[in-house]
Amino acid sequence: KKYPEYQGKFTFIQLSSPIDSKIAQANSYSTSVTQEIERINNLYKTNNWKPIVFIKKYHTHKQLDHYYRLANFCLITSLHEGMNLISKEFVAARDDEKGVLILSQFAGASKEFSRDALIINPYDANQTAEAIHTALKMNDTEQTKRMKKLRNIVKHHNTYRWAAEILKMLVSIE
Repeated sequence: KKYPEYQGKFTFIQLSSPIDSKIAQANSYSTSVTQEIERINNLYKTNNWKPIVFIKKYHTHKQLDHYYRLANFCLITSLHEGMNLISKEFVAARDDEKGVLILSQFAGASKEFSRDALIINPYDANQTAEAIHTALKMNDTEQTKRMKKLRNIVKHHNTYRWAAEILKMLVSIE
């Protein structure tokens, strides 16, 4: 709505695993998401294009890696979460050093990635729209600069380092 010049030129691909849940709230949420996607698509679609493609199925790591490499950006809108490994998977997959990470301030990884990802409040639709616009307009040089730094963080702040830091802390307890 805010950037009509993207209509017909930009498609948001939402990947999701099917919910096999006996928890009514999870099923209700899944239904709400699907209905919102349909509402947006009905508002803006044309004969040959729709703004959101929702792919609800299990994806192998190889399939996810393919999507990560194709994406201009990865949008993670967690409302409350721990580390969020999807952000790290996206960064690790981008050995071309392109693409932009847009990350919720509520995802744990936002603290690690705060300098080079675009950090958003997912409750703020205008801020999210601006981040998407910024990502789509970001030149290759800026993308490469940011992605190199993000990839360096992922490379050096891995599970081995985390385990070593935990062991160091445990040894220092008297």
